[in-house]
Parts: sequence; C-alpha cells; structure tokens
Amino acid sequence: MYYLLPLLTVLIWAGNAIVNKMAATAIDPAAIAFYRWLVAGLVLTPFMAMTVWRNRRSYRPYLVKFAILALLGMAINQTLGYYAGLTVSAMNIGIITSLIPLMTVLISIFLLGETPTAGIIVGTLLSLGGILYLVSAGDIASLLHQGIGDGELLLLAGSFAYALYGVLLKKWQLPFSTWQSVYVQILFGIVMLLPNFLSATNAPINSATLPLILYAGIPASVLAPYLWLQSVRFLGASKTAIFMNFLPVFTAMIAMSLLGEKLEHYHVVGGLITLCGVILSQTLRKPVGRLRPSPRVTDSK
Repeated sequence: MYYLLPLLTVLIWAGNAIVNKMAATAIDPAAIAFYRWLVAGLVLTPFMAMTVWRNRRSYRPYLVKFAILALLGMAINQTLGYYAGLTVSAMNIGIITSLIPLMTVLISIFLLGETPTAGIIVGTLLSLGGILYLVSAGDIASLLHQGIGDGELLLLAGSFAYALYGVLLKKWQLPFSTWQSVYVQILFGIVMLLPNFLSATNAPINSATLPLILYAGIPASVLAPYLWLQSVRFLGASKTAIFMNFLPVFTAMIAMSLLGEKLEHYHVVGGLITLCGVILSQTLRKPVGRLRPSPRVTDSK
C-alpha cells in the first residue's frame, strides 16, 4: 500500500510537465511561476504562519541560505521549466527532468565528498548519450551544426538548479521542520519572482489558466512533496528515489492522451538509454579507485 505514495507523487509531477506545456500557449512563463508559489503560500499560510512568526528570530542566521534555496528551487528551476515549455515537448520535459537524481549524485561528489562509483561513471555516460540522441531526434551528428535547442538547455539548467537545491538541503541540514523550511523558502520565492511577474505581458487568470495555476500550486507544490516525504518515511529514501524513473513513462502516457503528442523512435531509444543510465547510477554502488590490498609476501628464509 505504501508503494502508492511515490507512484502518486510521480504521477502528479508527470501531470505538472503537461501543465508546463499547456501553459506555454495560455500564460506568460513568468506569470505562472509567480502564481504557482503564491497559491502554494496561501494554502500553507493557515497551517504555518503562526509557527513561522513565533520562530522568526531563529531564522535570522539562516536567511541567506533560505534565499539561496528559494532562488534555486522556486525561482530558477520553475521559471526555466515554464520557459522551456514554449519549445520543448512534454515527453522531452519528462525525460530530461528524470536526470535530476543523477545530477544530484554528481553534485554530491563535489559538495558532500561522496565517493564516485562505477554506476555513476557508466550511468553518466549513458544518460548523456541518451539525452543527445533525444534532443537531436535521433541524428546526433546534427548537433555539430545546430547545437542543442534553447528550450532543452533551459530545462537542463533548471534541472541542475533543482539537483543543487537538493544537495544543499542535505549539506546545510537547517534546524527546522520540513514544512517550516519550505514555507519560508516559498515566501522568499514569491518576492524573487515578483519583478519578473510585473514585467509579464500576458498574465490572465481565466477559465483557461486557472486550472493550470491551481494544479501547479496545490498538487504539484504542496500535495506531491507531502506524499514524497511520507514515502521516504515508510519506504526509505533509496526505495523512494527509484520511483523517479517512472516520470518519463507517466509523462509520455499523459502527453499522448491529452496533448496528442506522438511517440517517436527517438523518444523510446533516447528515453531508455537515459533511464538505464539513471538506474545504473542508483544500483551499481561499488566505489571506483578502491585498491585491493595486495597479498602479503612472506619471507621464505
């Protein structure tokens, strides 16, 4: 029964990839990025405002860290994702976003001093090849002339920002409950996103955009993190993380049914190669460079 928790979480995130794509033609990316966290903040305010206010003095030494986390997780990651939706298909969004666990592992090597493993090295090379095959629509040689599209680059940058966000959370270990930390970050995020929102030229709230805003603000920003945390609690972090590999699968299924996107051969090949790379990075945990002790040579004299 507990396995439904991460499955439902990933399903919600897959739906959010669809929202990214649908929002591209309905509302300015800067506007939905702002509305998303404004809605999430309003939903959490009745539950968190008093607690955060009582503890406001204890947050002061950590304000810079809260600001950095909000910049990475709420501002950069989400905004770049919405801008990427202007040109990137929902299927590609799902596949590229699935690289976040691998990026997290790679960043952890440098910031947390974690030991590189054979899975990380092989998985990184495989995933890189898979992504190149995907974004080139099966013609990697074309990248030498055309390069990677701007949308894909934005999405990769946003995914990297979120991976860095996760590593910094682990590195800093802020002495507050998860929801207190998230709520304070959301407040920072709203402030950071406000200038870009005010410059947006297409920021309507109507029958077309309201469902997108509400989905991004409540299921994707509040419900999914809660379910994910519950999954980590009952199943453990390692088992829970594996379910992220379902993200491109769920995204493709929803994109085909709701957006009419076609599953091309490069989605299948590139997606499978990328997925294999991510799985290898999670399962092959033997450290590289570990020397076996040489057998002791006994003196025969």
